[in-house]
Amino acid sequence: MEHMNIDELQQIVSVCLDEIIKLKDENTKLRSDLNNTSLLLTELFRNQKDLARSNESISNSLNLQVKHIDSHFDNLRYELNDPALKDDSMFYPKFYSIDDTIKDIIHNRKSLARFGDGEFALMSNIARQKFQRLDPNLTARLKEVIQVNEDGFLIAIANNYGDLSQYNAPGRAGIRQYMTAEIRLQHKEFIDLNRTYHNTYLSRPYALFADNHTNAPKHRFDALKQIWNRRDVIMVEGSLTGLGVGNDLFDNAEQIRRIEAPAENSFDKYDEILAAALQHANSDTLFLIALGPSAGVLAYDLYKAGYQALDIGHLDLEYEWFLAGTGTRCEVKNKYNNEYPGGNQVEEIKDPTYLSQIICKL
Repeated sequence: MEHMNIDELQQIVSVCLDEIIKLKDENTKLRSDLNNTSLLLTELFRNQKDLARSNESISNSLNLQVKHIDSHFDNLRYELNDPALKDDSMFYPKFYSIDDTIKDIIHNRKSLARFGDGEFALMSNIARQKFQRLDPNLTARLKEVIQVNEDGFLIAIANNYGDLSQYNAPGRAGIRQYMTAEIRLQHKEFIDLNRTYHNTYLSRPYALFADNHTNAPKHRFDALKQIWNRRDVIMVEGSLTGLGVGNDLFDNAEQIRRIEAPAENSFDKYDEILAAALQHANSDTLFLIALGPSAGVLAYDLYKAGYQALDIGHLDLEYEWFLAGTGTRCEVKNKYNNEYPGGNQVEEIKDPTYLSQIICKL
């Protein structure tokens, strides 16, 4: 391990974490051991320049920690399953499968709101995403919508709370960095453990998943395409979003019309966006919405007005990444991409079909 670099060191840590996460709630002694390990690793990674100069020492320290963790494995399953160790601070929401959710949306014409890191942050009065400022009215509406429990309206949250084996190494690492104890407590305030949620990764079928170098993502996209097959679609999107432009994701829709809202802070124009959507809808219109945290609120209001409305944020970008075939996120020059450096610098879309579909700009 004398020549181990930082990436290799991080990979070893990730493998160790994967093994630990497969096991259930930790007992008090093991939590203390693992917390000590976490503190040591945090210190080791604090200054990469120092790490480079002391790689051999770090590797030896890590080896000792790995051996220390391994020493617990044989008896760990018995310790962790002791019913006396139940910890009420740990919670695991229940989820429907993505396949079941898609079938429900298609066959029963359900509507959908998605709650991710940005929505949970806003509900906790924290501005996490640069494209939507804090707004007390938006916070109140998000808190209202996440509590909706109606058969025709589905609430989705990210399946991040327990086993992460379905995701790839970068996906697991990102989830672990985000899902701190503080974040989990924020989420717990709004999650009902007596209900079963749908999975926000419905609209993220590619970049996070461990099977994204197989045919599985194609099958997921093909299933999603049946939602709008031969439907009259109105897309409500940010002005730099360009859903489906340059790809075939929505080519099987009967008709596509577009309402374009501001690319950032769209909730400032919320009343106008809702009014425009209602004005242009037909009786069988399907609304597909990519509008940041405003999307779930709009989906609910359109559902209450009698329409099927789906928050599909990130889906088109995921399809672009799938078509690129790199197995990860990448640059999409003509579409707003908040998850890629410089992704807010977008080339103008000049496609005549896209321009002809715009029925309202706000």
